[in-house]
Amino acid sequence: MEFVLSELCEQVMTAHAGRKPLFICGGGSKAFYGNRHRGEGDGHNRLDLTAYRGVIDYQPSELVVTVRAGTPLAEVEQLLAGQGQMLAFEPPHYGPQATVGGCVAAGLSGPRRAAAGSVRDFVLGTRLLDAQGRMLGFGGEVMKNVAGYDVSRLLTGSLGIFGAILEVSLKVAPRPLMELTLRSEATEAQAIERFGQWRSRPLPVSAGAWVAGGGTGDRAGGASAGTAVGGAAGAAGTGGATGELWVRLSGAEPAVRAAAQAMGGDAVDDAQAAAFWQGLREQAHPFFAARPLWRVAVPPTAAPLGLGRTLLEWGGGQRWVAADLPAQAVREAAARAGGHATLFRPADGAAAPADGVFHPLSAPVAAITRRLKQEFDPAGLFNPDRMVPGL
Repeated sequence: MEFVLSELCEQVMTAHAGRKPLFICGGGSKAFYGNRHRGEGDGHNRLDLTAYRGVIDYQPSELVVTVRAGTPLAEVEQLLAGQGQMLAFEPPHYGPQATVGGCVAAGLSGPRRAAAGSVRDFVLGTRLLDAQGRMLGFGGEVMKNVAGYDVSRLLTGSLGIFGAILEVSLKVAPRPLMELTLRSEATEAQAIERFGQWRSRPLPVSAGAWVAGGGTGDRAGGASAGTAVGGAAGAAGTGGATGELWVRLSGAEPAVRAAAQAMGGDAVDDAQAAAFWQGLREQAHPFFAARPLWRVAVPPTAAPLGLGRTLLEWGGGQRWVAADLPAQAVREAAARAGGHATLFRPADGAAAPADGVFHPLSAPVAAITRRLKQEFDPAGLFNPDRMVPGL
């Protein structure tokens, strides 16, 4: 690995000397995410980290794993599963080639995020390759690392604009002893209300989602999760549309059984439940085929946004909206609800908004972001425009 690392450092120093941008890449499963740069298609200016791979250290008893950025995410999860452990934030892969570095750089989390925390909450330490070809270490492999500025968490979700993440130490968690999924009918407004009621009680809820459409006619037939809610792609995401409310309970069997009895709903067989939650995590559910696709983050108690076809995740805190609306209209609706909106997947062949796919930063946050970019990458070498146009 030292040879691979030296090659990466040399490539960075060469690009720095020639004042040419570098576009960090791994497996490419999340290459669609973020803004595009006109020079990104040139393979000569890509900093490919896939060869820098492998598990550096894994201490199951300490609940910590340290890996190189190019390590396949599936490989790490398989290693953890062998010890009855997992990455609790359920990172989406979007393809078998997904890497740990891409997972952290993108900062995306799956259905368990509202209960367990986001990617950022599980990053303990990182090593960064900066614009001068230096390797910088931040954080460590302990959970009580709170001294100084937490750069490791800052790098999480930064889309590589501050440098190339080389190594990551992640906190892992034991797998639940039992999981049970319940399904019931509800409108979007009713689903949001029920999510709120459940949050106020000590229930072992590990995931919650609502999908418009569907119906209950196929519940006895063991249909796939996609079939069970396949009508979602054609139903309007308004507060009055009837859909299906899914909730997953995780924990010790007595607690799960007691919660299921108190909450009500029909129990879903394990295979169908696993397919549904995996479909949400990997966006394999039919709903996610829609373009354009907006990701709207709002307080979970926010009323239905009324923007169009909608799928709720994270107990109402994350709302996927499939609607061909002007960016300003979606952003204003999200802002009125106290949140923000990202054009997660633009329509095929359509140009991104002039100010980028992400919700425009407020003036103070934009100033801080530019100062951090200046500190870490003053030459503007890494992933230009990926997060903020012109940065």
